[in-house]
Amino acid sequence: MPSLHATLVTCLALAVSPLPAIADDVTVFAAASLTDALDRVAREWSAETGQTAVISYAGSPVLAKQIGEGAPADIFISASPDWMDELEASGDIRPDTRRDLLGNSLVLIAHGAARPVTVDKTLDLPAMLDGGKLSMAMVDSVPAGIYGKAALIQLGLWDKVAPMVAQSDNVRTALAFVARNEAPLGIVYATDAAAQENVTVIGTFPAGSHDPIIYPAAITAQSDSDQAEAFLDYLSSAPAQAIWRDFGFTVPE
Repeated sequence: MPSLHATLVTCLALAVSPLPAIADDVTVFAAASLTDALDRVAREWSAETGQTAVISYAGSPVLAKQIGEGAPADIFISASPDWMDELEASGDIRPDTRRDLLGNSLVLIAHGAARPVTVDKTLDLPAMLDGGKLSMAMVDSVPAGIYGKAALIQLGLWDKVAPMVAQSDNVRTALAFVARNEAPLGIVYATDAAAQENVTVIGTFPAGSHDPIIYPAAITAQSDSDQAEAFLDYLSSAPAQAIWRDFGFTVPE
């Protein structure tokens, strides 16, 4: 499990309760797959402005539920439009601030060094697993798991591997299982795999095998932070976009 660390950006690898914020802080609830890149973006923003972002990372459904229950977040960044749609429908975000921030891709990873494979309908995943588990985020609620299941269904592989899937609350935990060799294979975002030692990307899922991976961001309806709009705008600024690209995300043109 990722450890807690205290920096200008306070990060939680798994957020199970909202973090307290001090006056003028911007409190951000963000998908776990953004951890490393958003940490750097927030540090740059803090260096430029003297302001501080307090960030809780977790699976998008966990964060969306907390916001819906009144957790004091100023900004929500989801790994899927679906959870942002839920909060927009319930009136918990300001629709006029919503924007598509980033894109990503889905990859198959293995522990340690491994040979590349072609991810298509001929892939023999059960043989590759050899009795082990396929590590994924929750396939019915967490975006990375939803995208992964959809891709496996589209490729005709889901029924073959469904009994072998080990599900985690967020994609970073799914990644950690493979990094620790507790599962031989996993399905995660390309950006997560790039940030983790002891794993190898052995294949990329065809873009057409799942819905486009989009990260929407918006200010919550309850936010009273005078810095929320400034930080949200900074997330799409040229300096921030350079950081996103460095970590492998795509940004809208």
